[in-house]
Amino acid sequence: MRNRRHRTRAAVATATAVLLGATALTACDAQGGASPAPNGPSAHKKPKPKPTPTWDSTPRSIAAVGDSITRGFDACSVLSDCPEASWATGTDSEVQSLATRLLGRDRAAERSWNHAKTGARMADVPGQLEEAAAERPELITVMAGANDACRTSAEAMTPVADFRADFEEAMRTLRRELPKTQVYVASVPDLKRLWSQGRTNPLGKQVWKLGICSSMLADPDAVDAKATQRRDTVQDRVVAYNDVLKDVCAKDLRCRYDGGAVFDFRFDGDQLSHWDWFHPSKDGQSRLAEMAYRQVKAKNPAKNPAEDPAG
Repeated sequence: MRNRRHRTRAAVATATAVLLGATALTACDAQGGASPAPNGPSAHKKPKPKPTPTWDSTPRSIAAVGDSITRGFDACSVLSDCPEASWATGTDSEVQSLATRLLGRDRAAERSWNHAKTGARMADVPGQLEEAAAERPELITVMAGANDACRTSAEAMTPVADFRADFEEAMRTLRRELPKTQVYVASVPDLKRLWSQGRTNPLGKQVWKLGICSSMLADPDAVDAKATQRRDTVQDRVVAYNDVLKDVCAKDLRCRYDGGAVFDFRFDGDQLSHWDWFHPSKDGQSRLAEMAYRQVKAKNPAKNPAEDPAG
C-alpha cells in the first residue's frame, strides 16, 4: 500500500515538472527568446532598391548608323559626304548636331562616331552596329530605310518582311554586344513630299534624271494614273517601313522611336540640298537634330516630340 502511494506521488511530481517546463518554455518564446516571432517589433524589412531608370537623357557618348542623310551627303558640296554637317554627330555650328547638343562641341568631337554609309539599306545596319559597338557608346542613332524605298522601280523596293527581318537582326546584333546601350530610331522621311517640293524646281528635276530615287522621282511632271499609282505604292511602302520601326523598337526597353516626327515634318526647299533637291541641307540637318534632341531629352517618349511639354 505504501509502495502504491509512493508511486502515485512520484508520477504526480513528474507530470508537474513536465507541465512547469512546458509553461516556462512557452513564456520564454512569448517574451522573444532566441527565436523572435517573424512579425514582432524586432523584425526589419530591407528597403527595396530603387529601380534603375530605363532611359537616361544624358548619355556621355553617341554613335550613328544609317545612310547618306546621316553622312550629310550634299549638305556642303555637290555629290560628296559632309559628316561634319550630320544631324547626329556633326560638329558644324550651323547644324548643332544631336551630339553637340547633348555633349557640347568639344566632347562631341571626342565621344561621337559616325558609321553611316551613303547608299546603305536596312540590310547594312547590322554590320554598322557591330562596328559601332567597338566604341561602346551609350546612345546609338538609327536612320535607315529611304534607300530601301528609293530603287530603280517600285517593284525593286525591299519587301516589308525583309525590312523587318533586317531591323530585328540589327537589334539582336546590338543587344549581343551592348545590352544597355540606348537607341534612337528616326522614321523614314516622306518621299512623296520630296517629289511635291522639288518638282517645281527646274534644276532639281534635271538632277533627278541622273537616277535619284527613281521609284518616286522619275518623270516628275507626269500626273497620269500610272505615275500616281507608282508614287502611292512607294509612299505606302515607306509607311509600312515606319510601322516596322515603331513595332520592333517598342519591344526593346531602351529604344525610342521618333513617333513619326521625321516623316511628318513639313519641310520645304530651304531644308533640301540645292545640289540634288533630295538630301537635307544644313538647315534640314539642323531640324533633324532638333527633333532627335527633343525625343532623347523627353521624360517620356511621345507620339510626336513636339507634343511632349517636357521636350
